Amino acid sequence: MKKIYILFITALLSYNAFAQQDAMFTHYMFNTLAVNPAYAGSRNALTLTALHRSQWVAFDGAPTTQTFTMHSPIIKQNIGLGFSFINDKIGPVDKTSFFADFSYTFKISEKGKLSMGIKGGLNIMSVGLSDLNVEDAYDPVFDQNIKSKLLPNFGFGIYYHTDRYYAGISTPSLLEVNFDDNTVEGSANLFSEKRHYFFIAGAVFNLNETGSIKIKPTTYVKMTNGAPLEVDLTATFIFQDKFWAGPMMRTGDAVGVIAGLNITNQLSAGYSFDWSFTNKTFSYNLGSHEIMLRYDFVKVGNDKVLSPRYF
Repeated sequence: MKKIYILFITALLSYNAFAQQDAMFTHYMFNTLAVNPAYAGSRNALTLTALHRSQWVAFDGAPTTQTFTMHSPIIKQNIGLGFSFINDKIGPVDKTSFFADFSYTFKISEKGKLSMGIKGGLNIMSVGLSDLNVEDAYDPVFDQNIKSKLLPNFGFGIYYHTDRYYAGISTPSLLEVNFDDNTVEGSANLFSEKRHYFFIAGAVFNLNETGSIKIKPTTYVKMTNGAPLEVDLTATFIFQDKFWAGPMMRTGDAVGVIAGLNITNQLSAGYSFDWSFTNKTFSYNLGSHEIMLRYDFVKVGNDKVLSPRYF
């Protein structure tokens, strides 16, 4: 019976089985360290970023995701160190990841820098069976929650950037690990994690002579074996380097808007809404919402920190 329920949980994850297993973000351009360790230290400051995503609001058991990242350059700004935390919950299934990030940066032109990075850390998955509403409240199958072992993983990334554009490729989890149930004898296979590949790119262009209005097109491409290619496209308009807003599209999934504010030269806040137009749940939920906070805590090194930083 317990193995049958595990199969049911796998079915619950079907929206990722036919797309991507890793958590999705509309604020991907602010959450770069979560998918590419080479980004660590690239802002010339100790940067803290927090994000919360509520997907398919008002749909029972809908996904929710939280991320927290921090990173900073050290040792003459050639080396970057960072930390990434991701918690992704879908119904009773909860996956948590902790990763440390390391990058080394080469200056390859007057304005361009190329960074190479690695990340390593631990994943854990749990299934809260005891929190479910079941017909038989005394069914012993649901008395005990499922919890996997702590499983290590590592990844790498490459990131090129200037003041006006960037591009990067990465695979944050190289090992295709199996999350085994360590609460029962025999360790039944709970979930298998597939290797994902990511491509990110973006640029900033002035739309008028004074530069008071800019456009920042960005993209986030997700690839994994056995699933369709998924592409996020966003066109953000920036006004007076203070406010930004623009449309977004996720191929085969959603359309929406993103907006935000540079509250100070160090503190930024953002909000996004996207609506899934192809998923069968779209008639039963209120869309997906994200909020983001980023703070450049302190300048590191002697180089001038651009205010604001666009990437």
